[in-house]
Amino acid sequence: MIFDVKMSDLSRKCRFFAGGHTTEAPASLTYSSVVSRDSVRIAFLIAALNDLDVQACDVTNAYLNAPCREKIWFEGGAECGEDRGKVMIIKRALYGLRWSGAAWRNMLAQTIKEMGFTSTVVDTNVWRRRSVKPSGEEYYALLLVFVDDILIISHEVLKHIDALKQVYTLKPESVGPPAMYLGADVSKMQTASGEVCWGMSSNTYVKLAVGIVRDLLRHDGEGKDLRTTAK
Repeated sequence: MIFDVKMSDLSRKCRFFAGGHTTEAPASLTYSSVVSRDSVRIAFLIAALNDLDVQACDVTNAYLNAPCREKIWFEGGAECGEDRGKVMIIKRALYGLRWSGAAWRNMLAQTIKEMGFTSTVVDTNVWRRRSVKPSGEEYYALLLVFVDDILIISHEVLKHIDALKQVYTLKPESVGPPAMYLGADVSKMQTASGEVCWGMSSNTYVKLAVGIVRDLLRHDGEGKDLRTTAK
């Protein structure tokens, strides 16, 4: 059982992990890519140029949705209560297994394909589908995937979110216009000329990083003269 603090927002996390570091698995079973920052920036540009809605969602306990690709077992410990000492068969891609990330990505990719989307050649984590606005204008709806964080760009975003809800449990607080994606602040703004655009910044990330450094300096430098450090 691992207890940790998530650096992006300082939230506390608790996960039951498998000892994947004690196993060996070929790269073909463990490789799992994520969307690039350049793809995200381009997607926001496409959304602004085509006047499309942008919303995000986050899948709850993503890895645990994917079935195991191998037969994995362990001996139940104290955390298993009355089943302590019994042989436990792991049915889902438990956190900590070397191939859990790849198993989850494959499962989500299959879901997105069934929604009618096709992976792009340049970035396999950008998915597109031909769509038509009520006005008759044609465009490509986009889904961008970073592990379990999904960015949706379309004129019918809620339709795609409902399709995902049919398969996965989404974190309620994560569904809606993105305030942060890939660790960057996201905001929708209007230029002086009246054009609507999207912007990304690292303000929150930098503030959190500076705060962590200050706390470390305060703790490690107790009793020392730290007046030369940044304030």
